[in-house]
Amino acid sequence: MHGAVVRRRKREIIMAGRRGAWSHYYLVAFVVSLVGAAAPLAGAAPQVPCYFVFGDSLVDSGNNNVIVSLARANYPPYGIDFAGGPTGRFSNGLTTVDVISKLLGFNDFVPPFAGATTEQLLTGVNFASAAAGIREETGQQLGGRISFSGQIENYKATVQALVSMLGGEAAAAAHLRRCIFTVGMGSNDYLNNYFMPAFYNTGSRYTPQQYAEVLAAQYARLLQVLYSYGARKVALMGVGQVGCSPNELAQLSGNGVTCVDRINAAIRGFNQRLAALVDQFNAALPGAHFTYVNVYGMFEDIMRDPGAHGLKVTNRGCCGVGRNNGQNRHEYLFWDAFHPTEAANILVGRRIYSAKMKSDVHPVDIRTLARL
Repeated sequence: MHGAVVRRRKREIIMAGRRGAWSHYYLVAFVVSLVGAAAPLAGAAPQVPCYFVFGDSLVDSGNNNVIVSLARANYPPYGIDFAGGPTGRFSNGLTTVDVISKLLGFNDFVPPFAGATTEQLLTGVNFASAAAGIREETGQQLGGRISFSGQIENYKATVQALVSMLGGEAAAAAHLRRCIFTVGMGSNDYLNNYFMPAFYNTGSRYTPQQYAEVLAAQYARLLQVLYSYGARKVALMGVGQVGCSPNELAQLSGNGVTCVDRINAAIRGFNQRLAALVDQFNAALPGAHFTYVNVYGMFEDIMRDPGAHGLKVTNRGCCGVGRNNGQNRHEYLFWDAFHPTEAANILVGRRIYSAKMKSDVHPVDIRTLARL
C-alpha cells in the first residue's frame, strides 16, 4: 500500500509552469562508496531517526536529474571530488546537507526523493530541486523544477507512506517529531525572479520591502503546512549573499570585487523576516522548535578573512562550467558562478550543525535542535 502511494505520487508530480513529469527514477547506488569519503565528519550514531531536506540547487542531490531542465548538474566537472562522480550536486563534492547528515551520525547521505526506496523514507529523503523557489513562477525560464509547494506535496506523500509503514498516524507523528528538517528557500526568488526583469515583473511591482513581506508571508503559509504534517524540529536556512556571487560580481559590480549591495540589502530584509517568523512559530505552534540559520552572516564572516578559513579566492568561481576556471578548487569559496565549493560547504555545514558564533543561529544550532 505505502509503496504504491509513493510510486503513484512520483508519477503524478506536476511542476509549476507546465513542468515536465518524471520520466523514470534512479536508485542511489553510490551511497555506500561515499561513506568513507565523509567518515571524518560522521558522529558515532544517528542522533535523530530521520533527516528531511527541502531546498534548491544549493542542496539538490539529484532530483533534477530526471526532469527536463537547464538546472542540472549530473555531468562533469560537477562531482569531480565526489566518490560517486556527478550525481546532480551543484558542487565539486559535498553539499552542506551532506556535511550535516554525517555530523548527525547517519552512515549514508540523504537520498534524493526521485530515487529513494520505500524503506529509505523512514530515515529521511531530500526533496530539493535546483531553480526552485517559494513562488511558483520562480525559475521557470530554466524549465522543470519542483517549487517549495511541490516539495511539500512530495513530503505529504511520504507521510502517507510512513503512516502505512508504522501502523497509524499517531506512530508516524511520534516518529516525525524527533526528526530534523532543514529548509533553504528564497535564493531563486531573488536571483531567478525579483532581480531578473527580462523574465519577471516582480521587481517593478514590489519595492524590496514589499517583496520581502509578500515572500515571507507565502513562505509562512507553506511552512505551516509542513508543521501540520508532523515537522517539529525545523531549521530555516537564511538566504546567502547573492550579491557577492561571481555571476552578480561579473555583471553588476563596478570592480568585480565589491558586492552588489542593492541585492544584498533586499536579501537582508527577507532574512530579518525569517528570524521573526521563527519566534512567531515557536510561540504559537504547540511543540514547534524552529530555528533560523544565518547563512548570510557565515559567508560574510568567511569573506571578511578567507585566509583564516583556508581559502584564498572569494570573487571568482573555481571551475564549474563556462568561463570560470582556477588552479586549486580547495582554495576557492565558489565552485561555479553561483554555488560554493565543497571546502566552503564543509565550513558552513559544520557551523550550521554547531554554531561558531552566537549570531550563526537563532535560537539554537542543529546539534542542540537534535537534543530537544
